Amino acid sequence: MNFDFALILVLVTFATGLAWLADKIFFEKPRLQMIAAAEQSAGGVLPEEVKEKIEALPWWADFSKSMFPVLAIVLIVRSFVIEPFQIPSGSMLPTLKIGDFILVNKFHYGLRLPVVNTKFVSLNSPERGDVVVFKFPKDTKVNYIKRVVGVPGDVITYKDKMIYVNGEVQIQTLLAKLPPRSPETMLYREQLGAAEHEIYTDIYAPNLSGEWTVPEGKYFVMGDNRDNSNDSRFWGFVPDELLVGKAFAVWMHWPELFSIPDLTAIRSIK
Repeated sequence: MNFDFALILVLVTFATGLAWLADKIFFEKPRLQMIAAAEQSAGGVLPEEVKEKIEALPWWADFSKSMFPVLAIVLIVRSFVIEPFQIPSGSMLPTLKIGDFILVNKFHYGLRLPVVNTKFVSLNSPERGDVVVFKFPKDTKVNYIKRVVGVPGDVITYKDKMIYVNGEVQIQTLLAKLPPRSPETMLYREQLGAAEHEIYTDIYAPNLSGEWTVPEGKYFVMGDNRDNSNDSRFWGFVPDELLVGKAFAVWMHWPELFSIPDLTAIRSIK
């Protein structure tokens, strides 16, 4: 079952804020009046323990008062600044490993309202080579991470496991054959526009080919594990409105629940 965490966070933040506000408007004044009446009846200042008992908030108001500021800060940071994600698959190997915990810049491509994802401030546009998180066009409850290969107006050709952008081949430099004695995977350094990164190709995987013209407002994305990635070659383009943000760092590697988190895996994402 997929839970919409953003929606749950918005609803809980709204509920606690509303409860706190309701207490301030409807219940705080009667409490103060009760203290004043008790002091007048006692002919002076009430003992501190009696005053604290009268001033005590109901459990729901106390909980809301404590949690609302925390939830509001989390909501703001997660919606507009940085959001963490965990890598669930090997489609971005060797750049990102299964179990990597990454940080995503939520404001790099503009500010969007939480849940509805409507952009209200435009900033940068995705560039070739950017590693982006986006909502999967076929199921927007699922987040995907891939590398931007084509921007609006580009003609992308994929042939013999090479990328051509507007007819220009993107250079690949062989780094290693893995494993060396009986290779199955080729490790390349690829130049994609101004971005340089590493990719895998599978020696025994079939050669796919195709050509795509990227429409306005959409992007063509691919995984760095080229023969093991479900990407734009199979399901099409990523609309701008489904972009979540730009991935910029790995802050931890934790592949299994009962394994030890590896904080030495901290690195920037290229």
